Amino acid sequence: MNEQEQIKGKAPVALITAPGSGQGKSMVTAALARLHRNAGLNVRVFKHGPDYLDPMVLEVASGNPVYQLHPWMTGESECLWRLAEAAAEADLVLVEGSMGLYDGAPSSADLAVLAGMPALPLIDAGGMAQTFGAVALGLASYRDDVTVREVIANRIGGAVHGEMLAESLPPDITLLGGIPRHPAMDIPDRHLGIVQAREISDLDERLNQAAQVLAEAGLSRLPREIELTARQPAPPPDDLVGKRIAIARDSAFAFIYRANEDLLRAMGAELFYFSPLADEAVPDADALWLPGGYPELHGETLAGAGHFKATLKAHHEAGRPILAECGGMMACMEALVDQEGKRHAMAGLLPGESIMAGQLVGLGIQSLESEQGSLRGHTFHHSRVKTSLTPVTHTRRQRFDSAGEAIYRHGSLTASYFHSYFPSCPTAAAALFLRP
Repeated sequence: MNEQEQIKGKAPVALITAPGSGQGKSMVTAALARLHRNAGLNVRVFKHGPDYLDPMVLEVASGNPVYQLHPWMTGESECLWRLAEAAAEADLVLVEGSMGLYDGAPSSADLAVLAGMPALPLIDAGGMAQTFGAVALGLASYRDDVTVREVIANRIGGAVHGEMLAESLPPDITLLGGIPRHPAMDIPDRHLGIVQAREISDLDERLNQAAQVLAEAGLSRLPREIELTARQPAPPPDDLVGKRIAIARDSAFAFIYRANEDLLRAMGAELFYFSPLADEAVPDADALWLPGGYPELHGETLAGAGHFKATLKAHHEAGRPILAECGGMMACMEALVDQEGKRHAMAGLLPGESIMAGQLVGLGIQSLESEQGSLRGHTFHHSRVKTSLTPVTHTRRQRFDSAGEAIYRHGSLTASYFHSYFPSCPTAAAALFLRP
């Protein structure tokens, strides 16, 4: 398709946001998607910013793939293209914001302004009465270019509480609905965020119950329609034609952006998946990707995965490229020390060990500068690496333009806590899977 061809779409679109984290955005967005999906609508959902876990639940809720939108990491043009493409085919488009409406740079508010979509704040009203109106007014008036016409009250105590909240709002903001406290609206979490969708055995049932809670709260009405127009992106270069790339994917290695997989295929690669937790061998491939995840929760299993570790070592000794991101790098160390202080033997491709720190160690948007260009992404981890290796370079923090995560190279292995968003620089991404 011609690079200049326009995509036009028109659909009800809303950004589900909040004053901050912990307000219930993830489950309410998922419940809204399931509510309208159950009504027979084609629902597309997106997530603002770097996040692997929320999209897993949103995909189950909507029945459609979920992609990230972030004006800096994914780029403004990609944000507009994905939204316009979704609006052209879907009956409803929802975007789950990150943190609070104005948090981050670029923030969820910046994405809303870029796309011309209204912000729909979800405010935790537990322990709150008339101050609810003040919070809503502050969100709506903080910036003149952000549109807030309606708000949702979460965790209300009952009908009378809901009436008090509605009465507290300024004249130009209405209460779309009040969601009562309900077990179906809760979702378990752990140190990196919500629990992976595949680990919640009754997720479908929970989502259907949550959808019913929203229906009874009066949240069945669709947001306003908006028009979205964007340019169809140019096809990526075919740098990976004929290349076979093996990808670890299971509960320990699950942090994979759909856009990254899409790009590898669009550049000509053939993808093969395997499970280290099941002690499956690394497939015969030209390159290997060990993505992030939760290896620290499966230390004993990975330590006993002799077949996986032997074939991983053979792949490395053959000089075939390996990209090990975060949890993938932890699996390549000599050992992993888990949250309880237990030491588990890993693959030993890198000297040293990874140690769970019991607190957040790295967080933020970063980029990896290379000869091919700037490969953007992020970091988010609760462990540290202790190694004798000297980094070949460091990523750059977007906010402070300072040194970020260390990038290690050992033979054909590139390892770091940095999670790459491949479409931000396709040629740089492809270079990670090609022999020098």
